[in-house]
Amino acid sequence: MRYCSLGSGSRGNATLVEYGDTRLLIDCGFSLRATEQRLAQAGLGADQLSAILVTHEHSDHISGVERLARRYGLPVHMTAGTRQGMGASDLPVELLRFGESIDIGEIRITPVPVPHDAREPSQFIFDSGYHRLGVLTDTGSITPLIREMYSGLDALFLEANYDPLMLASGPYPRSVQARVGGALGHLSNRQAAGLLESIDIGSLQQIVIAHISEKNNRPELAREALSSVLDGWAGQLQLAVQNQGLPWQSMTETPQPQSACIGIR
Repeated sequence: MRYCSLGSGSRGNATLVEYGDTRLLIDCGFSLRATEQRLAQAGLGADQLSAILVTHEHSDHISGVERLARRYGLPVHMTAGTRQGMGASDLPVELLRFGESIDIGEIRITPVPVPHDAREPSQFIFDSGYHRLGVLTDTGSITPLIREMYSGLDALFLEANYDPLMLASGPYPRSVQARVGGALGHLSNRQAAGLLESIDIGSLQQIVIAHISEKNNRPELAREALSSVLDGWAGQLQLAVQNQGLPWQSMTETPQPQSACIGIR
């Protein structure tokens, strides 16, 4: 199984997960043209996608979903609340239900409910039968269920959206600061690090820091916060950014022992 980011941040999000002939796009927060260009940079055409999964209805995650799905005849999966949150669109969707996994091609997908200021937001666990990838962004706080579901993964695409001091002294109005930093907002660097401290990372080969705010965080602060709780961990820590995203990251069919993993960089 492998995955990449087409872009991650407040100006647009899209993530690809691939195993065998199955290629899933998680969110599409870019225009149709920009999405096609970013897919091409990842070596894919939109007609090679198997389906689109939508986490929630905020524009930086759905602005390109409908046009892409209609242009290429792609099935779209989301929760009923997210469908309602999209408004008057008549786009056909297949509904996700918490507590139920679905199979799309060769990948099993488990939707995970998360605290965020949307109708019925979901994040996802992807299982190839050999490895498990967790995607966790747009989450305001860590619940016991999140700790349970995101433990024992092989790779984790994890939000570290803001630094609390930068948010408090930054350009956002107080109301927006309260939203971002609230229980239904986004994960701070500290919260992301706290999650890593509270879950089993024994099999975790890769962590990708995602959805970093361009105004309320800096990559080096996010990296420092997460690295501080990974002493002795022999995995790979990387960043997904707004404009360049993140190139393909692969997990081998046979999990490598911890000592063979690449060090933090």
